[in-house]
Amino acid sequence: MRDMTLPESGSKRRLMDAAEQLFAEKGFEAVSIRDITGLVKTNIAAVNYHFGNRESLLEMVMIRYMLPVTEERIARLEALERKWPGKIVPLEEIIDALVRPLIGQMRKSELSERLFYKLVGRIFAMQGDGLPPRIDDLLRQVVERFSKAFARALPTVPGEELTWRFHFLVGGMIHLLTHQEVLHRLSGGASGTPTMEATLSRFIRFTASGLREGTEVEAAGPRGPQATFDF
Repeated sequence: MRDMTLPESGSKRRLMDAAEQLFAEKGFEAVSIRDITGLVKTNIAAVNYHFGNRESLLEMVMIRYMLPVTEERIARLEALERKWPGKIVPLEEIIDALVRPLIGQMRKSELSERLFYKLVGRIFAMQGDGLPPRIDDLLRQVVERFSKAFARALPTVPGEELTWRFHFLVGGMIHLLTHQEVLHRLSGGASGTPTMEATLSRFIRFTASGLREGTEVEAAGPRGPQATFDF
């Protein structure tokens, strides 16, 4: 097995940096090994030497970003469950635990804010479409843990309906990460230039309302069975 650690300098690091930049700007399918090596002015053999092939390079890029995000998401969710023992965790706090780690990792990244969010958005958008098994496993962990948390927070929402609402939340998050520039252009600047923190607050309010839709009315009537997920 090839070394999957990222060196602080040298040819391997330059290739990783170039790949991340190009993947973020153009998308995974549009970038070839020749594009990457051309950016750092080296030969294709360097990619084969350090990574084995393009797919291994792509997997290493994804692991570099998804592993710490996944670990922080689960750690935040577990902290919330300890904070609210035996009680329902507030919905907004669950959503915050899902999306805030992206901001924390962006601040640690050497990519610009724009490129970081585009790259992570593209990784999320690949779910179920040829993701490397290690990345798919990380995303499944997040879906399983947060699905259960949402089910506990919204006990009157049927399981199938809640699954779709979670799906829409993730879709909104992907769109938010990858298309902020498009929104600013198409709105003629009406969207303003908010910080990611301000945008995150908007996103949490909006998605919490969508997840809760109809629960106030249902809560006033007879309570149905609690939605559960058999993961």
